[in-house]
This record gives sequence, structure tokens and C-alpha cells, in this order.
Amino acid sequence: MLAHDSNPHPRDPAASSPAVPTGHRLGAAAWAARALYWTSTLIVAYEMIAGGFWDLLRIEYVRVVMEHLGYPLYVLLIIGVWKIPCGAVLLLPRFLRVKEWAYTGALLNYAGAAASHILVGDRVGKWVAPLVFAAFTVTSWSLRPPERRLATGAAPPPPPRATWVVSIGLFAALVVVSLMTLPAGPPPP
Repeated sequence: MLAHDSNPHPRDPAASSPAVPTGHRLGAAAWAARALYWTSTLIVAYEMIAGGFWDLLRIEYVRVVMEHLGYPLYVLLIIGVWKIPCGAVLLLPRFLRVKEWAYTGALLNYAGAAASHILVGDRVGKWVAPLVFAAFTVTSWSLRPPERRLATGAAPPPPPRATWVVSIGLFAALVVVSLMTLPAGPPPP
């Protein structure tokens, strides 16, 4: 192949044919999957970070919910302390095994919240939200790009510094937004 030849597959006529839009379609699908991955990941990370702060600060909203569900308030400290790093690790590059644990913890958190509301006889409006967050968690997990998946082969190359900067910036922004949007008062009936 000549240096100026842009066709990586010189014997494949479909690779050089402008009438075959498969590359464009795959590019759009990959872009959509990446956008859905980041949207669902940001939603779960924000909910985990905000929820962790709500729990650790024991705001009235979560105190009322926990009392309604019959849990002692110290449970807020136990789950709250794990939610913030869960949200952080979902945003950061690397830490692939810890990322798997974070996804598992988030899913268990949401499944447990939904089950708790169902078991105390709450209406659908109280337990459907945790199931929606569980769906976002599964979506994020299933659409992870290859560099964010735990592989059995060779370790992936280290991410560029910009990836770390953006991830840490996102985490800091979500922390600020979480603290600025603390709900006042008890949850709506």
C-alpha cells in the first residue's frame, strides 16, 4: 500500500465504495451508545454523590424516609460513606475492578430501596424511582466503552491526563451541585 493510499483494505471493494454507508451508520450507533453511556453514568454518579451527602448530613428528607421504612438512622452513615466514592469511581478512568464493585453497590442500593418501599406498602410512586435509577445503572454498565471494562487480557494503556482532569472536574462539579441542591424539609407525601 502506498503512503498516500487512504484505503486500508485495497482488495475490499466495499471499503472504498462511497455508496456503502455502513461506516457512517456504525459511527452514529457508536456515538449514540457513547452518549447514552455518559448520560446514564452522570445520572447515577450524581445520584450517588448527592445521596451520599444527603445521608451523611442526615437531612430531614432522608431522616423521614428512613424512619418511615423502619431503619435506624445510623444506617445513613453506613451507606452514605460508600455512595460518594461510588459516584467518583464511575467517573474516573481506570480502577476497573473497583468500578465493577461500584456498579454492584449502586444496583443493590436501588434494588434495596425499591424493595423497602414495596415491603412497607408504599404506592408505586415511591418505589418506581429507585427502579429507574437501577435501570440507569444497568444501562451505564452495559454500554461501558472497552477502556472502562474489566478485561482478562493485557492491561489497557494509561488514559491521557486530560481524561483524569475532565473526570475529576466532573466529580467536583457534581459535588458542588449536590450541596447546592439539598432539599429542605420532608419528602412530599
